[in-house]
Amino acid sequence: MEIIRSNFKDNLNKVYEAIEEADFLAIDGEFSGISDGPSVSTLTNGFDTPEERYQKLKKHSMDFLLFQFGLCSFKSDHTEAKYIMKSFNFYIFPKPFNRSSPDVKFVCQVSGKTGLYVLLLENFSKWFLGNFCSGIPYLNQEEERQLREQYDEKRSQANGAGTLSYISPNATKCPVTIPEDQKKFIERVVEQIEDLIQNEENKSLQLEPCTGSHWDSVLVSHIFCQAIPGIIYLRHYCFQKERYIVISKVDEEERKKREQQKQAKEQEELSDAVGFSRVIHAIANSGKLVVGHNMLLDVMHTIHQFYCPLPEVSGLVSLQLLDTKLMASTQPFKEIINNTSLAELEKRLKKIPFNPPEVESAEGFPSYDTASEQLHEAGYDAYITGLCFISMANYLGSFLSPPKDHVSARSKLIEPFFNKLFLMRVMDIPYLNLEGPDLQPKRDHVLHVTFPKEWKTSDLYQLFSAFGNILVSWIDDTSAFVSLSQPEQVQIAVNTSRYAESYRIQTYAEYVEKKHEEKQAKRKWTEDSWKEMERKRLKTQYTPYIPQSRFTATSTMGKRSMSPIQEETGSDDIEEREIQDTELDETDCCAESVPEGRKRAKKFKKVKEQDPTGKSNVSECSFLSFLYLEPP
Repeated sequence: MEIIRSNFKDNLNKVYEAIEEADFLAIDGEFSGISDGPSVSTLTNGFDTPEERYQKLKKHSMDFLLFQFGLCSFKSDHTEAKYIMKSFNFYIFPKPFNRSSPDVKFVCQVSGKTGLYVLLLENFSKWFLGNFCSGIPYLNQEEERQLREQYDEKRSQANGAGTLSYISPNATKCPVTIPEDQKKFIERVVEQIEDLIQNEENKSLQLEPCTGSHWDSVLVSHIFCQAIPGIIYLRHYCFQKERYIVISKVDEEERKKREQQKQAKEQEELSDAVGFSRVIHAIANSGKLVVGHNMLLDVMHTIHQFYCPLPEVSGLVSLQLLDTKLMASTQPFKEIINNTSLAELEKRLKKIPFNPPEVESAEGFPSYDTASEQLHEAGYDAYITGLCFISMANYLGSFLSPPKDHVSARSKLIEPFFNKLFLMRVMDIPYLNLEGPDLQPKRDHVLHVTFPKEWKTSDLYQLFSAFGNILVSWIDDTSAFVSLSQPEQVQIAVNTSRYAESYRIQTYAEYVEKKHEEKQAKRKWTEDSWKEMERKRLKTQYTPYIPQSRFTATSTMGKRSMSPIQEETGSDDIEEREIQDTELDETDCCAESVPEGRKRAKKFKKVKEQDPTGKSNVSECSFLSFLYLEPP
């Protein structure tokens, strides 16, 4: 269902109902760009830590807009062994609500197949009319709070609260002195109001149109009206760039009625301004499992744009998320799924050993045809993401005894995948963990190399030619990580660079330690500088004072304590779709080595062979040990 500004309110209850009745929700977002500075390859270095990757995306990706949001609800129909689906495709674009509304920048990255430029070329009229002309507005929580305060302040002044002094609406919160050249104008307005009150036949008065400084002056007449509550009611409006004030003489009952109508209108305007954010609030409050594919950017943009400024990783979400790309990249799926891009994954899950789910669109909702491949439409991508999740979840049920054809979104079998978001192109850390410590591999085979800006990748390969196969991951123009095939070679490489003038080599551990020391030194310098400034300030005031630091020097480096794992280097997985979310030719990685995975598979096979009936005696809980991801 296509949702734009004009039909958003009419269909909002349908959205709420779909969220409430769903077993799980699938989402997808389309963005106006990925990186505002570094190239995508630099933005996704192969040896980023999860924290570093998150901070990079937070710094370089959040100025772009999420301008289309796909939401699909899936409800299980147990009687007919099928799912009922409701799909929504929201077109979103910011709209200034008043003069004090935030001035949102619209930034578009034209390069690459995920750039908005390409999408406009494919179907200009649909995208232009859907997003720019008819996009649903939104406010985050802070913007909503500020707007509510503006309404409350206006209402308080209209009701005569506080002292009878003119408060300018233009951010100044002190009484305004009426200029000399406006006093005659105000006197004339006051005389007109007095005549209106004394004349029983006249019920209303429309003041002459005013512009410029007259507007502020006319509002001063409101003071006069506040002095006689229950008699005067003001209404102001604009017409053809001129401003008017209509003053009505009403009784107390009529005045209250008009105030109630005005407040109802203000509340409606506020709800319209909050707009699409109401859908995000409903999803967050539902407690339902939210499924996405390669969904780190989707989650970050959704929180940043519709909820609040991005927090630290540990406070990123308070609901259950599941990333189907991570799920497909791990055991028991890894060895039978070669390409985890969304389009290719959907095709693979239609074949043996998987069973594609039966899904029907609810009455009144359009259906999607996967044969048409409407990729980069958020609603369609959310739909096939949901299909992929159902197929993989049901496949896990085939290992149980007795086997289950249907595995629900609340099954313990899928709990190991909760709140772990796939990390693109990271060699040995497959996911960002939102609920606990991240994986912390040794990386004792990795070197950090600094060199002249003129160097190219071929120069690094030449430098390390004696060490066999290497892998280069660029950090910036003058530094890179180099991965050697054997950890024993690391110290040899470091020793050979001691007398080099044009380049420097250090171990990964030395690089991390130095980076940590620099971070601590910067924090200490900032704290000491603030204390010194505070000391000088207090010295000039001749008052004793003990400064308290605003900053803490606690380090986050000790956060990750999970045992290191070995990661296979993997094969390059060139993907077609992937980067609306990331737009990369990527290397799929997982944290379990091939030999170890085969051992687990053989062990599980023996367990199944022990049962003469051919059925496995593995329970749902014990089967968790065969999954790549251990429960949190």
